[in-house]
Amino acid sequence: MSELIHTCYRVLDLDRSANFYEKLGFEELRRMPIRDEATNLFMGLPGDGDRLELTYNHDRTEPYEIGTGYGHIAITTDDLDATLERLAADGIEPEKPPYRVREGGSRICFVRDPDGYRIELIERPG
Repeated sequence: MSELIHTCYRVLDLDRSANFYEKLGFEELRRMPIRDEATNLFMGLPGDGDRLELTYNHDRTEPYEIGTGYGHIAITTDDLDATLERLAADGIEPEKPPYRVREGGSRICFVRDPDGYRIELIERPG
C-alpha cells in the first residue's frame, strides 16, 4: 500500500521559512545537506513526522516561479480566529477574512509563506 509522505518546495531562505512554518505549529525535524548544492529542511506537525520538505539551493538568489499548477497545502486549527490573531502579531495576514465554501462547512482562509506559497487554514468543526 502506498502512502503520501511529504510535500516539497524550494525556498530562498531556510531560516526565514522555518520561522514562518513554526508559527503555524510545525517543528524543524532535521536538515540534510545534498552535496554542496542544496540543503533540505524537513518539518512536521508534532508527532507526525516529515511532512514538509523545504529545499534551499545554495546558488539560487532569484525567486522561484510558483506557476499556475500549484495550489496550496492545508492545515487544520481548532480556533481559526485565535490562530489568525496570533499570526497577525507576527505580521502574517490572511488573503481575505475567513469564510465558508458552503453553508454549514468549515471556516477557512489562506495565508502565504515568505516565498509566496499558499497555506489553507481550516477550522475543525465543533
